[in-house]
Amino acid sequence: MELKNRSAFHEYFFDDTLVAGMVLAGTEVKSIREGKVSFADAYCFFHKGELWVKGLHIAEYKFGTTNNHMAVHDRKLLLNKRELKKWEAKLKEKGYTIIPLKIFFTEKNLAKMEIGLGRGKKLYDKRETIKSRDVQREMKRYLK
Repeated sequence: MELKNRSAFHEYFFDDTLVAGMVLAGTEVKSIREGKVSFADAYCFFHKGELWVKGLHIAEYKFGTTNNHMAVHDRKLLLNKRELKKWEAKLKEKGYTIIPLKIFFTEKNLAKMEIGLGRGKKLYDKRETIKSRDVQREMKRYLK
């Protein structure tokens, strides 16, 4: 199962992507398996040299007990120190932000998050992207 942040590709140009592990509670993993994740307003930030994701909504597990998790809270992402330092330096450049792109499970059933280093698109960039996508679609129809 793969959960994608579709609006991120409409809002940002991505220069680089990484796959990071996530620190999750058991009920969070079960909710992700059910597909109860919302990427709206989610972004990543650095705090004391560690990368955290903020605003990621993972719905409460419906069969959870009193130990159920909170739906929205900061979650730690797991990366190498070298990767963290490289992205922290890029983030200090003007206009860059780190956005969660998708959540998926590996073959070992570990939850991973793909994050992207992106710059925001202007309105005319968004229109150009839509226009090129429509042209590609028309070309595929014509070639069939």
